[in-house]
Amino acid sequence: MSSQLPSLFSRLVPGGFSIRLPQSRNGQIALALAVVYLVWGSTYLAVHVALGSFPPLLLSGLRNLFAGVGLFIFAARRNPVWPSAAEIGNAGLVGTMLVGLSSGMLAYGMRTVGTGTAAVMVATVPLFATVIAAVAGRKIGRGEWFAVGLGLVGIAILSHGDETPGSAGGSLAILCGALFWAGGAHLAGRLKLPSDLFLSTSLQIGLGGAMSTLVALVSGERMLEVHFLPLLAFIYLMLIGTMTAYVAYGFLIRHTSPIIASSCMYVNPVVAVALGALLLGEPVTRSTVIATIVILASVGLSFWFDYRKKALA
Repeated sequence: MSSQLPSLFSRLVPGGFSIRLPQSRNGQIALALAVVYLVWGSTYLAVHVALGSFPPLLLSGLRNLFAGVGLFIFAARRNPVWPSAAEIGNAGLVGTMLVGLSSGMLAYGMRTVGTGTAAVMVATVPLFATVIAAVAGRKIGRGEWFAVGLGLVGIAILSHGDETPGSAGGSLAILCGALFWAGGAHLAGRLKLPSDLFLSTSLQIGLGGAMSTLVALVSGERMLEVHFLPLLAFIYLMLIGTMTAYVAYGFLIRHTSPIIASSCMYVNPVVAVALGALLLGEPVTRSTVIATIVILASVGLSFWFDYRKKALA
């Protein structure tokens, strides 16, 4: 298991390049964290560029479908333990939530919402996870509810400060995407999934991408003209933003604590806001700064209260 991450990176690097990848477990964890931090922070910029040629649902669907097929071929060559029909069905359900609905709603919302704003709104995933856990019967303390309320205040500040036409509908779509991600993560922790990391990831993103592609085609989405930069962004999203980053995230889930694995929620918005400002000229307003601080503080509190609860258990 510990050699899986370097193996994937070796397969994705062109043959003419030689990269020394860490062999120790701590080095691999550090590499996986760097990938999840930087790559997922940059995918907001890539989605923004790719939307220049790809309609939103088709972008999400094809990106995940092709990445899932590629990972499945890689997984099959390793002779993994093949999953049962129930495990495949569970992977499809989780994938539809995590990559089909969540990525699709994010791309749809980003037609009118800036990259940095979208990333900050996606950082509300742990808050939605707290609400879902409460609905599922878990006892939620006052501190955790305070963190949820603080996050809602941050969203209100962020929405109030964005006066772009259509941004309200786009913000709602992105929040729905965050809710779907939290729901998919909740199911992933309770359903039996394939034991092999690559096979499980490939089935989730592949089946989720297939569902999103089908919905896109049925709803009438079609590609008209494909330009160079949007196509380049799509390839980046498929190979790096999906294949590499999802495996890195799965590696962290299996080899670190949920707190460490979910720490990307702190870093991704910072990366996205910085790239949006530097490369797209997106304004960093006072409302954006205040909302970012408030939302990230609420996410930090939710992690802290969850950590304390587990430490006292």
